Amino acid sequence: MQTDFIIMGGLIVVAIGLIIYSLRSRDSEKAELVRRRTAGLEPTQDVNALQAKAKERVFAQTLERAAPMLSRPVMPTTAEEQSKLRAKMMSAGYRRESAPVLFLACKTLGGLVGGGLAALYAMGAAKEMNDVLFWAIGGLGMGFMLPQFWLSSAIKKRMEAIRNGLPDSLDLMVVAVESGLGLDAAILRVSDEMGQVHPALAEEFQIATVETQMGVPRSEALTRMADRTAVQEMKALVAVITQAEKLGTSIAKALRNQAESLRTKRRQRAEERAQKTAVKLLIPLVLFIFPAIFVVVAGPAVIHLMKTFNSGVISK
Repeated sequence: MQTDFIIMGGLIVVAIGLIIYSLRSRDSEKAELVRRRTAGLEPTQDVNALQAKAKERVFAQTLERAAPMLSRPVMPTTAEEQSKLRAKMMSAGYRRESAPVLFLACKTLGGLVGGGLAALYAMGAAKEMNDVLFWAIGGLGMGFMLPQFWLSSAIKKRMEAIRNGLPDSLDLMVVAVESGLGLDAAILRVSDEMGQVHPALAEEFQIATVETQMGVPRSEALTRMADRTAVQEMKALVAVITQAEKLGTSIAKALRNQAESLRTKRRQRAEERAQKTAVKLLIPLVLFIFPAIFVVVAGPAVIHLMKTFNSGVISK
């Protein structure tokens, strides 16, 4: 039993170490890329990076081949459910046609791996067959739901990034419109300028611009953009632009007012998070810091009382 726990602990430590190492390598690659761009040099890639990308490509191709078979048991049966899944993948930033199939395949694969690992652990711990079955079902459920949790987290993260980038992008769009550019050209300029700062928002602007250039009406392209992002502030922005075009009012003034409103909301969200910090700190204070303070402050007094009580009992 102790050996199993030691093995599991070692595997967890190794996994955490590999994750930290991979993150450090990515940070170093970004730092090297920034250094070379600052120096005016062309970005280069070493052999290890190329080999890692080749391995990732092979793994992705293998998964794409096996994805249809793995996703078949959990594939939504109705077109409405498939459309909802595709909309969620687009909200997370994955627009490839095979993205929903790969996601469902990952859910099936995660369930099988989680159930197998849980069953192996239960059998290694010499548990009864009922317990082994219970562990396998629990691992199956956890492995099956992990991709769903990841998708929800990715959607929230991307929505937050788009929401935080809207005020700055609107300020630049106001400057572009007031300088004489049309709205389509201003959106394209904002997408080019904000590509490094707010890549998710810049990507959405680029898609809307391409759709407009392909003949889709601007209002429809912007509405599709708002539906893809699922951000309320983006929907409000699209409504303001559409209303300004219909009424013939100044788009620059409408964009400036919207930017001020969004900036105020962003500041209020930051203040709200700051106010919640005290409440979030209450749990670690009560569980960890207050007991330690109580031991340090009241410990000597308790020891003194115990010594006094023991001495009184002995004297009697």
